[in-house]
Amino acid sequence: MENINWAELPFGYFKTDYNVRSYFKNGKWSELDVCTDEAITMHMAATCLHYGQQAFEGLKAFRGIDGKIRMFRLEENAKRLAHSAHGVMMEPVPLDLFMEACKKAVKLNEKFVPPHGTGAALYLRPLLIGTGEQVGVRPATEYTFIVFVCPVGPYFKTGFKPVKMQIVRDYDRAAPLGTGTYKVGGNYAASLQASVRSQTEGFASVLFLDAKEKRYIDEAGPANFFAIKGNEYITPRSHSILRSITNMSLRELAADMGLTVVERPIAVEELADFDEAGACGTAAVITPIGEIVDREERISYKFGEEGVAGKVATELYNRLRAIQKGEIEDKFNWNTIIE
Repeated sequence: MENINWAELPFGYFKTDYNVRSYFKNGKWSELDVCTDEAITMHMAATCLHYGQQAFEGLKAFRGIDGKIRMFRLEENAKRLAHSAHGVMMEPVPLDLFMEACKKAVKLNEKFVPPHGTGAALYLRPLLIGTGEQVGVRPATEYTFIVFVCPVGPYFKTGFKPVKMQIVRDYDRAAPLGTGTYKVGGNYAASLQASVRSQTEGFASVLFLDAKEKRYIDEAGPANFFAIKGNEYITPRSHSILRSITNMSLRELAADMGLTVVERPIAVEELADFDEAGACGTAAVITPIGEIVDREERISYKFGEEGVAGKVATELYNRLRAIQKGEIEDKFNWNTIIE
């Protein structure tokens, strides 16, 4: 294996040795197939290509301070993929098969798990696609499930430092009764124009509002939004945002720290009252937000001291990362240790 500069890894694709696959055909899932090929061969009329029958997950494995490899919240990712599969009428991957595939992919590529203390992790991408052919708009009868892995660095190059985000009103990520709660590629495709424009205008990411009223905070680009106000951890309640496993974990940690956890609609004008703001997800864990600019209204909201992450967000980040890396007790039983 080539020498890898673990501390300088980007968040991007990195070729590893193996991926694992299972195929749903004739009403049942196959045994896991270990593969070295990075390509997928499928019928040109596969439903994933024409009708968006596709869903995916993202989770991480860490080399702990004790040398053991830990996967974070594996079962919750399995449940969420099944939820997404039901949402776009795909055959869900059985929980046991999902967990076995992830464990196998990590074990086979163990040499790519970054050493403890480098700030890097092994990212797992489970992917479920409709590979059965259809020309009419209907679900496929065949599906392919793949898990591949990549060592990755921080999602944002700035690391754990406050970023600027931009509220947009001329784009929607997802409709209130649409696919927003599912981790499907169409939601990300729908966000690209707004996201790329915001990045060219100097922002780290875009902040979408609800599609119905354009009044409430929805998704923070590829992540969930949260805010701190006094002793409260506040995060949006919406029918069009993804159920973030990181956000779920932070809510439990916040409650354990003595904060009151509040899930409710968050109006844009409330941003002026928050002490801290952040985005959270698997890729970045927590990204502190230093400033939010409303593109249309030309209003700016700033949080805390410039260039410094808030105290509560920092504590949440440090606690979550310490659990992932085995540095403190995992009293929530979130980690799956690879034997």
